[in-house]
Amino acid sequence: MPSNDARILAQAAVPTAAVGALAAVVSGVVAGGKGAIGAAVATVVVILFMGIGLYVLQRTARSLPHLFQAMGLMLYAAQLLLLFIFVAAFKHTTLFNPKAFALTLVAGTLTWIAAQTRAHMNAKILYVEPDSSASSNGDKPEKSGHSS
Repeated sequence: MPSNDARILAQAAVPTAAVGALAAVVSGVVAGGKGAIGAAVATVVVILFMGIGLYVLQRTARSLPHLFQAMGLMLYAAQLLLLFIFVAAFKHTTLFNPKAFALTLVAGTLTWIAAQTRAHMNAKILYVEPDSSASSNGDKPEKSGHSS
């Protein structure tokens, strides 16, 4: 993973983990041990889902740049659908507190999106690849087309 991608991943995952830890403490106080477990599971789910999504989106941007925007929209819709299915599947579980899980899932997802947006806004990423052959020789770029 290139350094910009790893930096964006870290800048999104660290605040999400911090919010998840805070949610685990609050859920542990309010709902007991099952609340803390629910918040911890939700934090892991958010970091996994969103991290995998970021990885897929970055690979798409490199290999198929013309599909980047459509892939991003499809990816976020799929992630929200999968998170909804995950919440519905564990709605009546006794393993952890479902309310703490759901609230932490929403808070973690919003934190990830905000942190990823901030990381992209602050990143200095070239959107045009410089021509390395012309700059290494010190020559002017060659003209294309017919010469008169």
